[in-house]
Amino acid sequence: MQNVIQPIGYIKSAYKSKFGVPRQAGLADVSAVIELLPEYGIPEAFRGLEEFSHIWLLWEFSHCNRAGWTPTVRPPKLGGNKRVGVFATRSPYRPNSVGLSCVELEGIEHKDGTVCLYIKGADLMDGTPIYDIKPYLPYTDCRPEASGGFTDRLNNRLLDVQFACENSIPADVKEQLIRVLAHDPRPSYHEDDDRVYGLDFDAYNIRFTVSGDCVTVVEVGEIP
Repeated sequence: MQNVIQPIGYIKSAYKSKFGVPRQAGLADVSAVIELLPEYGIPEAFRGLEEFSHIWLLWEFSHCNRAGWTPTVRPPKLGGNKRVGVFATRSPYRPNSVGLSCVELEGIEHKDGTVCLYIKGADLMDGTPIYDIKPYLPYTDCRPEASGGFTDRLNNRLLDVQFACENSIPADVKEQLIRVLAHDPRPSYHEDDDRVYGLDFDAYNIRFTVSGDCVTVVEVGEIP
């Protein structure tokens, strides 16, 4: 009988919508929590994991509206007008909606009869199903000589983030928000200095503009 892949838990993160989620894991040191389902949150199943600094997550692109898959896609980082093969990208529009992320493991807690993993650097929306967890092994997973294909030619500059409005965001949330905005969440083909973008982060709706190398937060409101 063929095994059916099913979630072992779900993530709680500050990313409440797809817009603003980092395009890769590790770009923004934003904390999140993986809550294991009771049948998988068995302490013995995680014995020894605390010795590892990083873990791999296998997860589902559950928030992606998709009808089938396409052999070529247009990565936002290439301006949205150049097609490459889907298997040369990490696009969600693939034959199987499976994502892969390497994140930092900050701690493990036994809570309410199950297990919670505290992580940092995830690129997953709030509520994303987790399929599997594996330790990151530096001696084999790290390849310093590897080439990054077309990503080696991208401009990965960090933007300066300023606030032009009063806000009551807690200091720790604000610090994490700045890390997200500094990586410019807009698609590469958006270069309109007058456009106001909206981003849901943690409990807040953030309105911001981008001009040159500067992000300006113009409005902060609470998500209803």
